[in-house]
Amino acid sequence: MRLLLLGGTGEARALAARLHPGIDIVSSLAGRVPDPALPVGPVRIGGFGGVDGLARWLRDNGIGAVVDATHPFAATMTAHAAQVCGHLGLPHLVLARPAWDPGAARVVGSDVEAAEAVAQQGFSRVFLTNGRSGVAPFAGSDAWFLIRVVTAPDSDVLPVHHELLLSRGPYGYDDEYALLRDRAIDVLVTKNSGGELTSAKLAAAADLGVAVVMIDRPPLPAGVTTVSTVQEAVDWVAGLQVG
Repeated sequence: MRLLLLGGTGEARALAARLHPGIDIVSSLAGRVPDPALPVGPVRIGGFGGVDGLARWLRDNGIGAVVDATHPFAATMTAHAAQVCGHLGLPHLVLARPAWDPGAARVVGSDVEAAEAVAQQGFSRVFLTNGRSGVAPFAGSDAWFLIRVVTAPDSDVLPVHHELLLSRGPYGYDDEYALLRDRAIDVLVTKNSGGELTSAKLAAAADLGVAVVMIDRPPLPAGVTTVSTVQEAVDWVAGLQVG
């Protein structure tokens, strides 16, 4: 059996390390991040060309099963994989890391709603950590933004008052606490990505009394099989081998 591992996350790299070389896997990365952290084993980078392109690639490359371990907000890729695997009758698993408990955060449904929440509550010092694609809705704000991203957004979507911080996690509590304190941040905007890689900012915000606006995850496609840990994904693949 040859397996396609849709990756780009720490969980995907950990799963590839557990499966390779015993399982014939190909990891796929979207290619949106320059110099990505690569998993062990064969890797392809770039899109598939939509549903039809993905179906064609799976057939052409003799794929017998798909594990989707993409970012929780990679909704389009997840939807396409579920649709194609259902059509082709391929075993399909989503490895979805547990979401964060929003606690006292204001939960919103999109980047646009997050920008509206920041404006409505009159925040003036914003720590924006919702990714480069989520900056545009804040472009017209008069607030000051600390924008932390891996890759810089296009200049035409940046707010007038901002500091751009190009950085990649993991982040520790002490550093996050100091960053929020020293920049006098009054609100943190984040996606509910889950996991431990970037969770320290939430603990630091709570301890400093910084408000949080949290963008909720998109729902998973109906009927998909899901697990929440790498070990469960390893067990699922092992079950395919036995079967």
